[in-house]
Amino acid sequence: MANKRNAAIVAALITAAVAAILVWRPTVLINGLQSAGLYASIAIPMGLILGIVHIVNLAHGEFLMVAAYATYMLCAATGMDPFLAMAPVAAVTAAFGFVIYKLTIRQALKSPELNQLILTFGIAISLTQVANLLFTSQTRKLSFDYVSASVDIGDLSFGVYKFVYIGIALLMIAGLKLFLTRTTTGKAALAVGQNPKGAAIVGIDVDKTYGLVFALASALVGMMGAVFITSSSIFPAVGSPFTMKSFCLIAMAGIGNIPGILGASVLLGVSENFLKAFRGTRGWADIVFFVLIITVILGRSIKGKKA
Repeated sequence: MANKRNAAIVAALITAAVAAILVWRPTVLINGLQSAGLYASIAIPMGLILGIVHIVNLAHGEFLMVAAYATYMLCAATGMDPFLAMAPVAAVTAAFGFVIYKLTIRQALKSPELNQLILTFGIAISLTQVANLLFTSQTRKLSFDYVSASVDIGDLSFGVYKFVYIGIALLMIAGLKLFLTRTTTGKAALAVGQNPKGAAIVGIDVDKTYGLVFALASALVGMMGAVFITSSSIFPAVGSPFTMKSFCLIAMAGIGNIPGILGASVLLGVSENFLKAFRGTRGWADIVFFVLIITVILGRSIKGKKA
């Protein structure tokens, strides 16, 4: 009873603190939600791979970078809008991810986890270096008028374009839920993720399923790469920070908990923007996710010991 009372008090205090922050700086919530949509949209494909293929893809951010450069080249050459480029770029990254799986990941799955991490880290470094050779370290950007669209509510003015990230994240969650629960391939993927040996016994091609999941996740990253370039400059190392943040969000949500990634992203996005609201603390916002992940892991460890 005492524990429940304490939990209720803590929840009430947190709610009051959030309400006070919103009254003081409503842009903290707005910018935080926009950041959350971006983080979740990038992390969800990584969560899909980790939940089913059971490998931490340290080249995840570099896949985003590849998609962004593919979008840049396509749009610069044809004048195509990045949103129209989502489909062809997704197809390219799906094929790219499938080839990477067949040539490298497939063999690494039989190796210890440390070898898997080293392999995907090596892929990340290789992709970054190739991008450096092809494009140099110069930043590139595509400019579109609709990105600067804003809304004025009283004295409050904020951009609305980045809310598209939240929409994409929600569509990913809904689409993956339908795919995994309503389609034969999706159900097979879930079975493989839960018990690969058992799935193989009942006739499911585990290797083929892994390849399809890797291709699907790569396609989703490709879609995000196409949208990402509309509001961000790109360079060879642009994807690296997103790999770490994506992994931390998955750890916070729990492996296999795709909707939970969005919740964790909201916590991270709002926390980062809350810290940025204070003068002189902008550079410190990047360590927020480390603090959050340490807190979550310690909390789970303590809870596990008590249980």
